[in-house]
Amino acid sequence: MWTLQSSDTDTPLLTFRLSPGSIKTIGRSSGAELIVDAALVSRLHCRVEAHDETLEVIDLESTNGISVNGERVIRAHMIPGDRLTVGRVELQVGRSDS
Repeated sequence: MWTLQSSDTDTPLLTFRLSPGSIKTIGRSSGAELIVDAALVSRLHCRVEAHDETLEVIDLESTNGISVNGERVIRAHMIPGDRLTVGRVELQVGRSDS
């Protein structure tokens, strides 16, 4: 099970769980499966695809883009310990056995 968890103390704690094989969108609208209601987050900001060994993120032509470990990307594969930034929200990538 993959996890994305916010680490910023200025925003409410967010925790998302993704099983391998799942595909979810992140955004601030109710049309997104993983809702991040924060400044600079587009309605449908990015898509995450959970694979067995990596978590892939794809920017959905968002206004402010995405960053992985501080580097702006359009598409990236992430592993536990990586940081995904959507708008001003940083999400830490984790992995659990449950």
